[in-house]
This record gives sequence, structure tokens and C-alpha cells, in this order.
Amino acid sequence: MQPNSARLGPEERVQAWKDLQEREFDVLVIGGGVTGSGAALDAATRGLRTALVESRDFASGTSSRSSKLFHGGLRYLEQMNFGLVAEALRERELMLTTIAPHLVHPVSFLYPLSHRGWERPYVATGLAMYDQMGGARSVPRQKHLTRGGALKLFPSLKSDSLVGAVRYYDAQADDARHTMTVARTAAHYGAVVRSSTEVVEIVREADRVIGAVVRDVETDERVTVRAKVVVNATGVWTDDVQRMSGGRGRFRVRASKGVHILVPRDRIAGEVGLILRTEKSVLFVIPWGQQWLIGTTDTDWTLDLAHPAATASDIEYLLEHANSVLSTPITKDDILGVYAGLRPLLAGESEDTSQLSREHAVARPQPGLVAIAGGKYTTYRVMAKDAIDIAGKDLGEIKESVTDRVPLVGADGYAAMLNLTRELSEQTGLPPWRIEHLLNRYGSKLDELLALTAEDETLLEPVKSAETYLRVELKYAVTHEGALHLADVLARRTRMSIETKHRGVDAAEEAADIMAPLLGWTEEQKRTEIETYRERVAAERASQELDTDSESDAARLRAPEMRQGLRRVTATK
Repeated sequence: MQPNSARLGPEERVQAWKDLQEREFDVLVIGGGVTGSGAALDAATRGLRTALVESRDFASGTSSRSSKLFHGGLRYLEQMNFGLVAEALRERELMLTTIAPHLVHPVSFLYPLSHRGWERPYVATGLAMYDQMGGARSVPRQKHLTRGGALKLFPSLKSDSLVGAVRYYDAQADDARHTMTVARTAAHYGAVVRSSTEVVEIVREADRVIGAVVRDVETDERVTVRAKVVVNATGVWTDDVQRMSGGRGRFRVRASKGVHILVPRDRIAGEVGLILRTEKSVLFVIPWGQQWLIGTTDTDWTLDLAHPAATASDIEYLLEHANSVLSTPITKDDILGVYAGLRPLLAGESEDTSQLSREHAVARPQPGLVAIAGGKYTTYRVMAKDAIDIAGKDLGEIKESVTDRVPLVGADGYAAMLNLTRELSEQTGLPPWRIEHLLNRYGSKLDELLALTAEDETLLEPVKSAETYLRVELKYAVTHEGALHLADVLARRTRMSIETKHRGVDAAEEAADIMAPLLGWTEEQKRTEIETYRERVAAERASQELDTDSESDAARLRAPEMRQGLRRVTATK
């Protein structure tokens, strides 16, 4: 079979609907987060006939709201979970070298030391294990610093908040772009991939699952998709899909809310990230383009799963812990963006979500149905492999997973194009920093992006109110990356919703003007998209002024949904 185009545009969407109706699949994956997209890629690259459906947008749940790190998880060393750390560090290395070098990049952190004597050898031992577990090294080993050395790297630290520090490395990525690229890569290898496609019924024959009824969220049309195995990779929605199947699940998923804030880069003087111990877990201060990303919280969440709300208390917690070590405090007025995500933790005995396992579990609760849950973003590929491995019980003999050797679209040729930054700059008239920025978002697919500007050079201009991005990126989001609504572009294909003070609102009109002709919007539909996005941002801002989860949840849910008819699902404890 020849690889297909990795394009997820309006024409491909129409064809995908026909394919869902007419073809029979070996594997139907429910859930377009990183694990579901990874499962679709794993299945497709084993030669299995594969479909992937997502009720909202790719990565619209947990997979766009993480700390945006590929990391082993230092705190899991303290919990003696060496297997999880080693596995995650192996995956980090694969991403940096083979799978996604265009999307995943090294980032260094300071680990401040606050005790003389015992703490440095204790931390050094842990970080030595961390370095060793990483296998082949694409990042430097730990480096020990005096207080003065640490303050040179991070002048904004209070000098009395540390006695020294250790510098170590992990990796980071734009999680939403990475997830969408995994889905596009699955499409490249033959998977039928479609967002705004909701599973409304699991189809059974006797005791066996044989497919699902799906609804086009944009048109309300329904078709039955036939599949030998259905993979439930819906994260915090796992229990909901399990109930739909009529059988009893093997595990339960508990939602833990993690909140992050972003502040301008010039508010904190530092060249590296910070990792700080808190009474419950750890707090990261991470360099993120022209911003700092600060997170995260870890609290139980039992309300709306699609739109978890950050409270004033969550934000105050982050400010308080960051300010405990910063010489010039940051305030609420400094905050550009706020986002809240839900970790799908395996339910356990502990009432403290920060102590619940980040291990994943795979089960076959009934013939023809596989469920995968838990885990962490970094280990998505291993989770996906395990899910398809167990699907083999219903499929018979299947080929071994090869995703540890399959680069994501845009990875092949990326290194060479990075070396040609100056030439590309001269060809396009774009500054070298802009070319490098684009290569780190699109990799070798940059040629595809630039081809869209051939007939309209205004697309090479920056977005007026978010100059980090070019107008052509808004077009490419629709023509190649499956964006259907303004929020898909402003919150996930780009990060205007969290990187700008206006949270994307000031760019809504310009984005809608570019998207409308591509998606066939009428003037009324365009106005509705803009107004709905504005109401979403207003509701999020209002929710962040309230103190309790229930108040914030109610405020956030006052905003309308552009994707109509999706059921509200709340977590169960």
C-alpha cells in the first residue's frame, strides 16, 4: 500500500465520511487525543485497516492542556517508580532523535537547593539515575552550580531562596500540534481520520462489539462503522464509553485537574526553567517562546469533562508558589493566559490525586473492545502499542509495532532544512528567526505551507494582533490540519488563546476572514463563529475570578458550543 497524503482538509473530510460508511475496519479508535492518535498510527503502520474518530477537535481535551513536556518525571523517582521513569526517558530520546525532532526540543531546568550538606548528594544521586536511564543521550548530563552560578542563569531568583542548584535537561513540545501531527501521520499511512465525529452507540452482536454508530457533529448525519475491534482511548471519558458498551469495565478513571498560567518572558529574568518542590508535588516555571509557563495544580475534578475551569484559588496557588522564590513577584495583572486540563488517572485507594499512579492500564472488557487509560503524555507511544497488541486477541496474528522507527510527518528532511535557514530566508523574504520558528512547527512540511502563499503574498504577513504567527498558518490549519472552527485555530493550531493578553479575541476577525471561504461559511456563520469565540473567552475569564470549582464550572458553561449536540459528561468519583 502506498502512503496517502497527510492532508486533513475539507475534501478529505468528505471522503473520510464515505469511507466510514462503506468500508469495514480492523480497528476503530475512539478519541483523537495523543493516545488515540498514537493507537491509530500504531495500527495503520502494522498494516491494519484503521479508522480514528474524535467528537471535538484533535487534542481538544487533555492532550492540549499538559505541561508540554516530554520528561521522565523526577518525582516518580522519589516514589520508587523506576520503571515508569526509565520508560518515559526512553520515549523522550526517541522523540528527540527519530520520531519528532522538529516538534520536540531540549529544555534545561534549575533544581534549586535550599539545604546545605545532605541535599546536594541526594539530588545528585537522583539526577544521575535520571541521566543514566535516558539511554543514548541527546541532552547534556546534570551540572552542579554554586548560588552565584545559579543566579547568573536565573537572576530573578531570591538570593536567600537557595544555597546552590543543579542544572538538568528534559524536553518540551507544543502538545496540541504534536497530537495533531500524530493523527496526520496515521492518515499518511492509510488510516481514515475524522474529527467532529461522535460515537453515539457501541454496536454489539451477542457478547461481541462489532462497531459503532457515529454522528457527524457538524451535520447531525449518522452512519454505522463496522470494525473487528473498537479501541476506547477517550482518556477522562473512558468510563462514559464503557457504560455505552453495556459491559463492565476493568478499571475506573479519575480526573485530576491541572492548571497552568502564562506570563510575559520579560517579567522573569532567566535563561532556563525552574523546578520547585511544593507540599503536594512539584511546580514548573518553563520557558515557552516569548512567555513563561507556570504549573501545575493537582486536584480532584468531578464536573464538566470538556471544559474544566480554573478558579481564582488555583491561580493564587500558582502565583504564591512561584513568588516564594522570585525577587520581583508576578501578579494577576501579569497573566496572559490560563488553561486547565484533566489527567486521566487510574482510580485507586488514595484520595490524594497527586499520589495516584501515572502507570497505564489496558483491558479487553468484552470481545471486540479494548480500553486504554492512565499513563502520561510522554509515554503515549507505548500505551498505543499496548492497546493494539491486546487487540490482536480479536484480530488473530498481527505484525509487530514499528512506531519506534516511524518519524512523524515533517520529521524527514527537517535537519537539512534547518541547515538551509539562510537560503529559505532569502527565498521568502522572511527573517531567519521566522523560518526557524516555522520549521519547529511544521518541519519539512514548511514547503507545503509556503506553497499556499504563491497566489497571495499577504499570507506571508504576520497576524496583526498576534505577530508570532503568519496569516498563512491560519489557512494551512484548515487546508491541511483539520481545523473546522475558530477555536481549533486560535486555541490549538496556534496558541493565541493563551499567549496573548486578548486571548485570541483580537485575531478572531482576521482568522475568520481567512477560514470562511475555505469552509464555505456564510456571513452569518462567520459572525456566529466570532461571537461564540468571544463568549468562550469571556466565560473563561469570569470563571477564573471565582473561588470554587462548582462556581467556576457554572460560569464556564454559560458560553455556547460551536460543536452542537455534544452531551455534557461529568466525572464520577
